[in-house]
Amino acid sequence: MRLDGRDVFFLTGTDEHGQKVEQSAAKAGKSPQAFVDEVSQNFRSLAKIMEFTNDRFIRTTQADHKAAVQALWKQLEAAGHIYLGAYEGWYSVRDEAYYTESELVDGKAPTGAEVVWVVKEPSYFFKLSAWQEPLLEFYAAHPNFIAPESRRNEVISFVKGGLKDLSISRTTFKWGVPVPEDDDHVMYVWMDALTNYISALGYPEAEGSSPTPYQRFWPADLHVVGKDILRFHAVYWPAFLMAAGLAPPRRIFAHGWWTKDRQKISKSLGNVIDPVRLVEQFGLDPTRYFLMSEVPFGNDGDFSSDAFVRRVNNQLANELGNLFQRSLAFIAKNCEGQVPEPASALTEADVAMLRSARGLLETVRPLVRDEQALHRYSEALNRVVNEGNRYFDEQAPWTLRKTDKDRMATVLYVTVEALRSVALLYQPLIPSSASKLLDLLAVPSERRTFADVGADAALTPGTPLPKPEGVFPRVEDPDAAKDGAASPAKQKQHKKTKAL
Repeated sequence: MRLDGRDVFFLTGTDEHGQKVEQSAAKAGKSPQAFVDEVSQNFRSLAKIMEFTNDRFIRTTQADHKAAVQALWKQLEAAGHIYLGAYEGWYSVRDEAYYTESELVDGKAPTGAEVVWVVKEPSYFFKLSAWQEPLLEFYAAHPNFIAPESRRNEVISFVKGGLKDLSISRTTFKWGVPVPEDDDHVMYVWMDALTNYISALGYPEAEGSSPTPYQRFWPADLHVVGKDILRFHAVYWPAFLMAAGLAPPRRIFAHGWWTKDRQKISKSLGNVIDPVRLVEQFGLDPTRYFLMSEVPFGNDGDFSSDAFVRRVNNQLANELGNLFQRSLAFIAKNCEGQVPEPASALTEADVAMLRSARGLLETVRPLVRDEQALHRYSEALNRVVNEGNRYFDEQAPWTLRKTDKDRMATVLYVTVEALRSVALLYQPLIPSSASKLLDLLAVPSERRTFADVGADAALTPGTPLPKPEGVFPRVEDPDAAKDGAASPAKQKQHKKTKAL
């Protein structure tokens, strides 16, 4: 979105309160704050390793967030949407969720989590039942609010089944945000956690003339959440916001889960995939590329070493890397290492190749902006790379070198100019590799946004090009890719790679 000229605020972070955290900290022999400090650091480190470009990493234990949660509570209370009562019923500590008797499956939560019976205790309630019809009306008026479509249907079915008032405070533990003017209660963890989306932007706003981050960026264009927490985001969150007179986010997209060799990933099975180990062994860009291209985003997906190796080798090394290497090596040898001079009149094949590459932005923009179809983004780029390889083979510059050097120069120019457009669009997927590809084409740093994909920023004939070099190491040993936990011998063997 930034490359496409959008004003962006990208937020991620950790929700750090609740009974589950308090119990986990006690089990680890640590204070809750020390425990969440450690866990939060793990996620911040991962964000850095994966080169996520978030503007803020929010923690729900931060003072400004706590103040925002209490401000929202007061706003809801003043509007008459909160009352004091008593709660008893089934509760899952792992899910931090309430369940009715009818929702239990074999005595457990529908997620498989254990549930406990909460003995009657004082609790503040949010009048969620009053928002059943307003929510259904909202979903009807905003059909794109929940995606994918299957998840939208699940949410609507849940709401149509009837909403009960929601317990939003607890008195049996203390690790949470205190209820304003009633320190015996801490807020329900999901009311606390969901508020991060506005607390990070400065809610509640101080009076002022200049636009605040909250004014600039709320309502959010997109929340991306796991499918297991969609109910909280698509039911509770818009109800809280509308009750407080605030706008809901524009869209919520629920992603699926990874499995490993068709089995659920779990510590007990010993099949956890460590992304840090994958990055250490294969590099960041291959890891990012696989995760964003292998599975239709929104579905569950299976991780396998064979699929990892096959996709990285085929699409990055064999197709994209090979086309760069072949064309640039040919230019270095036959065009004095400079961008070739094309003929003034292009053939139909030349025009078609350039049109495909320069038109890619209009193809892929709605896939990400409107659909969050990350896999289709990479598919579209790969199709043009394959088209480029066919064009290069069919035009055969190695033959033209002997018969028509002017035509050879045109073919080489069209090839690298198409690759320039493609490389610009690869930046969100494989940022480091795309940067190296653009360096090989001598594309200036100030001409690397999506506004430069078209002909206006085309390569200038005669521009000196650096010496071609390989960008994508080829993974030779499929066993080396297994869940990021290859043996030392396999790791050593993997280092002996061949770069295309």
